Amino acid sequence: VAEQTRTAVLDAVRQSGYRVNRTARNLRRRRSGSILALVPNLANPFFSEILSGLSTVLAESGHGLLVADTRIGPDPSARLSDYLAGGMADGVVILDGTLPDAMALERPRPPMVLACEWSPHKLPSVRVDNEGGAALAIRHLVERGHRAIGHLMGPPGNVLTASRLAGMRRALAEAGLALPPDHIFPGDFGLESGARAAARWLALRHRPTAVFCASDEMACGFIGALQHAGIEVPGAVSVVGFDDIEVSAHLTPALTTIRQPRRLIGERAAQLLLGMIEAGSAEAPTELLPVELIERQSVTPPKTPC
Repeated sequence: VAEQTRTAVLDAVRQSGYRVNRTARNLRRRRSGSILALVPNLANPFFSEILSGLSTVLAESGHGLLVADTRIGPDPSARLSDYLAGGMADGVVILDGTLPDAMALERPRPPMVLACEWSPHKLPSVRVDNEGGAALAIRHLVERGHRAIGHLMGPPGNVLTASRLAGMRRALAEAGLALPPDHIFPGDFGLESGARAAARWLALRHRPTAVFCASDEMACGFIGALQHAGIEVPGAVSVVGFDDIEVSAHLTPALTTIRQPRRLIGERAAQLLLGMIEAGSAEAPTELLPVELIERQSVTPPKTPC
């Protein structure tokens, strides 16, 4: 329109106090104006920064954020199908890697993006170099003189568990080191599994002088249980985590860890999903983000040279 007409319309908007009716606009466009984020455990502090990044980008685009805890209720998959079938969300960001097998087969379904994890169904994802991050942690321990290095794993069957274990084995092989079966401790990314791993470490006759934990929460549980038993960290055993959640910098000792850019993961997942929605496409490129080693006080050279 002509500039004079544009100015007149904008003046009328200001004088009348007109506001866009988003509900009516979304109804006309056949959209809900909302994005659904599926989180496996809202109590887990790992997800807070990812959700913050998601929320910021979505707010800038005029979208609302719905968050569902996938561990609540007797049949979460049925409840989530109701979300999708009811048109309650224009797109979905999946932070629970156990869901894609069922959800990827839903028809019709809105655009979906995986954050942190990935799926064989070729859903777009935003994640970090998990294998490279684990290798970075092991090289750091080897450089500090450790030769007997244990591993506290994530849950069985999880892609992060497998990738971080593969990165650890690769770095150990580069250094000519082995990973004995009794130096591998089962876990589930949670605090309690870290405490259980500490009990297993204490029961060993030949203990690893360092332990790489597949998550910071497990590292916190591991260190806490050892300290409760009177074991000095890092004096008796050095510990490295993975994630760099907020509490890691405030532990005693502060935790050396592999930092995931969690806020950036959320931002990029939102941007990727919004692009898919605008393009009307179910496909988009996967993004692999770098990790960083954060050195703190939970790692020192072993007291007895290996």
